[in-house]
Amino acid sequence: MHATPERRPAIPATLPYEHVAILGSGSWGTAIAAIARRAGRKVTMWSRDADLAEQITARSRNDRYLPGIPLPDGITAYPNMGDAVKGAEAVFLVVPSRAIRSVSRQLKPLLVQPTPLVICAKGIEAETGHLMSGLVDEEAPGHPVGALSGPTFAAEAARGDYTAATVAFRFDAADRLQPTASPAARLAVSLSSDGFRPYISDDLVGVETAGALKNVIAIACGMMTGVGFAENTRAALIARGLEEMKTLTTALGGRRATVTGLAGTGDLTLTCSSQTSRNMSLGLQLGQGIARAECFDGRAVVAEGEHNAKSVHELCQRLGLNLPICETVYRILHEGADLRAAFAMLWSRPLEAEPLEMDIEIPHPMMLEATR
Repeated sequence: MHATPERRPAIPATLPYEHVAILGSGSWGTAIAAIARRAGRKVTMWSRDADLAEQITARSRNDRYLPGIPLPDGITAYPNMGDAVKGAEAVFLVVPSRAIRSVSRQLKPLLVQPTPLVICAKGIEAETGHLMSGLVDEEAPGHPVGALSGPTFAAEAARGDYTAATVAFRFDAADRLQPTASPAARLAVSLSSDGFRPYISDDLVGVETAGALKNVIAIACGMMTGVGFAENTRAALIARGLEEMKTLTTALGGRRATVTGLAGTGDLTLTCSSQTSRNMSLGLQLGQGIARAECFDGRAVVAEGEHNAKSVHELCQRLGLNLPICETVYRILHEGADLRAAFAMLWSRPLEAEPLEMDIEIPHPMMLEATR
């Protein structure tokens, strides 16, 4: 007799959110709209600029932020937030980190049910030390809150290039019992297409913390590249930057393993290796001796790591943590420290072990020279 092969249990169907709203019409907001539309979703957007909203709706283009990239047909943008979120089953907050609190406050009365809110900004609020999810929890309580993060340059994702990212939400008891019906799983299915591959996480703290720190590390990599150093230096900053990500992540209650994934290693590697990153580009220009006011040809370009360097410094002061790379960037950007001298001090810190559990610390022979 032949043994009957064991049947694998059927995987429960995961329902997508059929209508998603995107708050923000910058490059990444527009890219997410394109991703969702290619996945078959109904997509509405909110743009503060009525002319830009009209261009996106009528011409399927966003020439201001993604010039030359055609968007999928059928994306509708509105200058009124209420119109954009009406009927939406999930809402993406794709505005700068400094605007997350105010946009969440504006959004709250417009939602009539516990709609999942997906944060696409990366940062830590200086005044409170909160991650972005903490701000949304305060301003729009009662909604599942998650984040979308990973190595995702907007132009490439908008074009449909192969891209992967992490969708992270806190999992409650019901999500543990049926993870395929969780908001994270449903969002992953909602965005999945032949070019976009989401992964699912329950470590919201880890994903957000990695996202906040990677921009600071990218500025450090840019600075050292601008000064004239090359691959060895950047590789060292990336590896030790990952360690700083893990240190803060675990202090805030996240998992170290999360930092080795797309939202950590993936995003950090991308951001630290290309001038397409505004943070890497800012550091590069500063390393070349360009004054901050003259960077980006004097244009008011937001580099989130510049603000996050201060937020991370203040949070680490409260927690009693030492993140040397982040602290060096903070001192240069916000205390006027000399760039070359600050990095010389970073490299001449006491010698340590990998892993840190070996608990070895030896004075660096060049410490006195660097101090001088």
